[in-house]
Amino acid sequence: MTTETHYTGEERRKRIFAIVGASSGNLVEWFDFYVYAFCAIYFAPAFFPSDDPTVQLLNTAGVFAAGFLMRPIGGWLFGRVADKHGRKNSMMISVMMMCAGSLVIAFLPTYASIGAWAPA
Repeated sequence: MTTETHYTGEERRKRIFAIVGASSGNLVEWFDFYVYAFCAIYFAPAFFPSDDPTVQLLNTAGVFAAGFLMRPIGGWLFGRVADKHGRKNSMMISVMMMCAGSLVIAFLPTYASIGAWAPA
């Protein structure tokens, strides 16, 4: 016994639009993680002072791990925002915050350029 659901053209278009919209947010999130992982070898000496490159990479990996640990908390928080203010607003806030984080990394001064101001 099979039941087939037939959607009108408008319903089908709305469903496809919703799937593409949700997928684009996920794509941006994973792209952000990928770019950080790919550039970790460049971030390590720029932002984490040490004579040992392994320690620099471990510090960079620690920041990467913190991002993964924050995902469930972000899911809970943005789930609540979506419940109160709508999924679209929640996704836009989330994506804008991820983009802002990447922008901050681009404009942060390196450890060497901070010079005497950096704590030892």
